Amino acid sequence: MNYKRLDQAFENAPILELSESSKLILISDCHRGRGTSNDNFLKNQNLYFAALRYYYREGFTYIELGDGDELWENRSLRQIVDIHSNVFWLLSKYYEKNRLYLLYGNHDMVKRSLSFVRKNLSSYHCSNRMEDTPLFPAIQVYEGMILKDRARDIYLTHGHQVDRLNSTYWRLARFLVRYLWKPAEQFGVLDPTSAAKNYTHKKKTEESLTVWACNHNHILVTGHTHRPMIGTPASPYFNTGSCVHPRCITCIEIQKRCLTLVKWTTATRDDMTLYVAREELSGPVCIDDYVNE
Repeated sequence: MNYKRLDQAFENAPILELSESSKLILISDCHRGRGTSNDNFLKNQNLYFAALRYYYREGFTYIELGDGDELWENRSLRQIVDIHSNVFWLLSKYYEKNRLYLLYGNHDMVKRSLSFVRKNLSSYHCSNRMEDTPLFPAIQVYEGMILKDRARDIYLTHGHQVDRLNSTYWRLARFLVRYLWKPAEQFGVLDPTSAAKNYTHKKKTEESLTVWACNHNHILVTGHTHRPMIGTPASPYFNTGSCVHPRCITCIEIQKRCLTLVKWTTATRDDMTLYVAREELSGPVCIDDYVNE
């Protein structure tokens, strides 16, 4: 396995210092679409928005680890922003407080172009105003990011870099998804190019990411495979999961230099009313546990 593309993701990556007071939320694979039947984000949009409000109120910094927007099936990011304007409005509040970082994945690889980002994410149309509203006017979307810790650094990226079809040949994969697998999805055909839907592909990708983390002695957090995972000192690979699970979204919280895998889902009270519930699936695991391993 050639890890050159994964190494390159961190060569000019921004660095964010971690401390005991740091509060970060890592979310990946939202796959926000255009509100059609192919928009896999739709079923969990209320869970996502509720979680986003909670983390904003609690002072978290939001870091999106790629595939935030579905730009293989859809050509227009502006349409996605318009359809999910409530989400982007709230993300703009994070941005205004310097608490927003965006990474790109294979499905939104076009965000690596600064001109594309300026054209599509500088402003958005707000329905109750007559003119465009600032969104992320000076944001830059990165491939990787490093959380600098006194004990052991945490490396963040989408994770597609070890997947040749979804990195080196991503334009071919995009063509197949856009013109072949998207229409076929209507009939229940799963996309064989996807690490999230192909078990063998998923397992191979996760093994490669784990090997990279162990060989480099780094804590590595990715998305891409959609399978949530908390690492161990012997295997320091973590995965946030995704926002397109059938009945929940998953993410990783970092507080007091510890990582916790969390699920947000719809739950039922005894009186039969519904509410959005936050559930800790695994952790917290402390960064200090990874020292001298």
